[in-house]
Amino acid sequence: MSLDRRFLVWALGYAVLGMCLGIYMAASQNHGEFVTHAHILLIGFVLSLVYGLIHRLWLEGPARPLANLQFWLHQLAALVLCTGLFLLYGNFMPLATLDPILGVASVGVLIGMLLMLYLVVKGSKARSPALP
Repeated sequence: MSLDRRFLVWALGYAVLGMCLGIYMAASQNHGEFVTHAHILLIGFVLSLVYGLIHRLWLEGPARPLANLQFWLHQLAALVLCTGLFLLYGNFMPLATLDPILGVASVGVLIGMLLMLYLVVKGSKARSPALP
């Protein structure tokens, strides 16, 4: 499966998860997981979707090992971050325990973004000029 399609599939998976959490919060009238819900949708869904679009529209044959590293780093960091937030805001684990994990996961998401920036700068498709 191509990287753009993998990002799309993961993005849609995050969208389903985020929507399910949102419906649960509405039904229970407990909005304590609002931060988790927002991160699932923004870092999971939106960012994965944007990465997929970048691969589809602007990257032509990116350095495969680096592109795969960027994909898996982003997905792992997003999953750890969202899980950690769920545990924190659901009062399942204390901040003192989760803080280092959340910090590492946040840096992982940042490194994933920096890798994507590198892939875009070094491997952009040649674009034809826009028509007037």
